Amino acid sequence: MSGSLVPLLGRRPAWQRRTDRFQHPAKVIATGFAAAVAVGTALLSLPVATRAGQRADLVDALFTATSAVCVTGLVTVDTGSYWSGFGQAVILLLIQAGGLGIMTLATLFTVLLSRRLGLRARFLAQAETKSLELTNVRGVVRRIVLFSLASEAVVAVVLTVRFATAYDAPFGTALYDGTFHAISAFNNAGFSTNADSLMRYVTDPWISLKIAAAVILGGLGFPVVFELARGWRRPALWSVMTRITVVLTVALLALGTIVLALAEFSNPRTLGPLEGPQKLLAAFFSSTMTRTAGFNSVDIGAMRPESLLASDVLMFIGGGSAGTAGGIKVTTFGLLAFVLWSEMRGETQVNVGRRRIPPSNQRQALAIVLLSIGAVVVATFILLAITPYRLDAILFEVVSAFATVGLSTGITGSLPPQGNILLILLMFIGRIGPLTVASALALRDRNRRFELPEERTIVG
Repeated sequence: MSGSLVPLLGRRPAWQRRTDRFQHPAKVIATGFAAAVAVGTALLSLPVATRAGQRADLVDALFTATSAVCVTGLVTVDTGSYWSGFGQAVILLLIQAGGLGIMTLATLFTVLLSRRLGLRARFLAQAETKSLELTNVRGVVRRIVLFSLASEAVVAVVLTVRFATAYDAPFGTALYDGTFHAISAFNNAGFSTNADSLMRYVTDPWISLKIAAAVILGGLGFPVVFELARGWRRPALWSVMTRITVVLTVALLALGTIVLALAEFSNPRTLGPLEGPQKLLAAFFSSTMTRTAGFNSVDIGAMRPESLLASDVLMFIGGGSAGTAGGIKVTTFGLLAFVLWSEMRGETQVNVGRRRIPPSNQRQALAIVLLSIGAVVVATFILLAITPYRLDAILFEVVSAFATVGLSTGITGSLPPQGNILLILLMFIGRIGPLTVASALALRDRNRRFELPEERTIVG
């Protein structure tokens, strides 16, 4: 075939096809997060980033930067005592960038600088913000930024007042701690300037409930929050995503609170010494934090095995789509539950309320769950082989990293370098999503132009 006929037949040059593949939103998002991690690692590797004035270990800097950008909260060194004011500021900026999304920030800057938003930029922002409408991405991004900053400001003010009045902290210290924890909480990051996280505030509802509220709000997902703001009085008009997210969020928070309260009720190292209402407060806070926040008001390492297992399940499910939470998302879990229910009833279609779920959504949910389970199993096997820790502690650490939760039984800092690198990969994959990673690594989309004969096989 003549080369001059190629353009006429619609076949583009190889270099152009490679460029188009790189411009796929999934690949650009993955590249954007990787670039943010690289910049954060470089900044945290500077001597000025540590209190000792010496360069941080490369693995520690990389681990912290990844944990911040992926809004996880796992740390290999104590945030408050190891990193200087400059280092903590870098961490805070990485948390904010990771929470809002690299592509969301890039889209905002594009709007501010050029007042125009090209089609490709709209696709990138849509992929990051999970916006279902392509025509109003600019407005969606603007509302996301304003809503995030306003929520963080409100929580920061409340925490600052509490720290200053109830704990006699100087105003400057109270303002810094309040702002740091507000940003960390809303973005579900779990970073704290305290060595014991929030254990010193386990009986303080003013701090525990405000941080829990910020975590829940940030973890619901921006589309859900906006829809609830418009029509919270008319649940019948809610979208399928909002219905599933709200119902499962409430159910999982309540179930987690009950399970953790019962399991740890008499544990002398966790809830045992607390009074009745204080036990309920601590159990609710712990249940909320498994939604991928990473703060802890009780010693996670002292929890009973059944509590760790329950936390594993809650962390794996995670929070809402398009929010700052991680995990497979409650929408994914809910969709598969409806698929199972429809299959048990012998129905050929999967319906949620008065809406039918397309097969593509069902396949995406199944792919995300299977990829996630595979990542957790493989990582757990590797860490069991290279470390002396028990299965429950290793599994908890792996699920926490993959679901970008940040809770730990206390073994993160003592893992070998190869173990920390494995957790870094898990945090990165968990933040941008298993399906996004798979799409980003795919060479090209393949559309079959024919259908094969159907043949049923035995299942089960």
